[in-house]
Amino acid sequence: MAFKKIYILLLLAVGFSAKASMILLPMDETTQQNHLKAYGITYWVLDKGIKANWLLNYRGGSFLFPDSEQIRRECQIRGVSFEVLSDGEANNILDEISSPSQNMENVVLEKAPKIAVYTPPGKMPWDDAVTMVLTYAEIPFTAVYDEEVLNDALVLYDWLHLHHEDFSGQYGKFFGAYRNAPWYIEQKKEAEALAAKLGYSKVSQEKLAVANKIKNFVIGGGFMFAMCSATDSFDIALAAEGVDICEPMFDGDASEPNYQAKIDYNNSFAFKDFILERNPIVYEFSDIDTTNDRKIPMDLDYFTLMDYSAKWDPIPAMLCQNHTQLVKGFMGQTTAFRADRVKSNVLVMGENKQTGEARYIHGTKGKGMFTFYGGHDPEDYQHRVGDAPTVLDLHPNSPGYRLILNNVLFPAARKKKLKT
Repeated sequence: MAFKKIYILLLLAVGFSAKASMILLPMDETTQQNHLKAYGITYWVLDKGIKANWLLNYRGGSFLFPDSEQIRRECQIRGVSFEVLSDGEANNILDEISSPSQNMENVVLEKAPKIAVYTPPGKMPWDDAVTMVLTYAEIPFTAVYDEEVLNDALVLYDWLHLHHEDFSGQYGKFFGAYRNAPWYIEQKKEAEALAAKLGYSKVSQEKLAVANKIKNFVIGGGFMFAMCSATDSFDIALAAEGVDICEPMFDGDASEPNYQAKIDYNNSFAFKDFILERNPIVYEFSDIDTTNDRKIPMDLDYFTLMDYSAKWDPIPAMLCQNHTQLVKGFMGQTTAFRADRVKSNVLVMGENKQTGEARYIHGTKGKGMFTFYGGHDPEDYQHRVGDAPTVLDLHPNSPGYRLILNNVLFPAARKKKLKT
């Protein structure tokens, strides 16, 4: 009798094991204990050569992949919530998603994208949200800077993030407040030495060359993501090609007379008709940014993500996956983009209608794509130079950081699906 009971229990265990064949990482608000590390698990699975499914609009944009003890253990180690599903349960979910009546879609993620982060070597007096969240999610990346970019290293990568750089050659417009700060003096000296080493007489010329290499990376099929001042300064550098917009404290000689009239908006990715800030003391590049005009209190500062058809518009649907459509606002040198400065062919995916701001935008350039995200740190409302970095263990479910990680996984999607 005892042997018979053991035999039945073994049969039940084997039967359960045979049915439990898929792992679901739920990404809704109440179930997932660490949304950010869930992206890292998905990247890890892809890096093992295993395809994953991104279930757009299903429980906050959940992930589904084949079950294995190794994946379960990795989820447990990283503190990521998961559910083990039978084949039947997984197929029921996929059937629900495929129904024409549901605003959901199943996107196959095929291969872990190779990631580069454009960031200067050495310690800077500010932090980069993308570098922090990639490290926290345990997603590997390679740091590159001007020398690597100009030597065509970007051909090795699928996805590029631009650190909070100033591509206009004006050193972040920090002159007014920080010109006597040791870090500013050292940063300027290092930038000039690097430009000279690479064969340029001015930092602005060298940064323009870098911006053009990045532009070609996107046109050739790369995915580019930028935040804060890397967004508008990148476009300004491209639009001001061949025009000296820098004052003497930046490049040693005067700017061109009437340089505003010589700006070519056809060269920029996302922005049009912007007016440059001529005063070198003012901590601002142009009227693209809304920072100095904002009158909204912190407790009311939110922006809304657009709701897209997952079946007909899978690209913006992927980039907006979240467990909430309402995301806390956060400031930066470039906080948000004036809506009337965004080109008509660029998609506004997140906006604050009350202030007339576009916070999160996406566009196509050649064979590639770009996403610009306003603000500095999604969990630090007004991050200042020298402030301590955000501790992401305190914000494992951050909707603002999820938008960054959507972009990181985006290049892994099956290309045929992206063309629908």
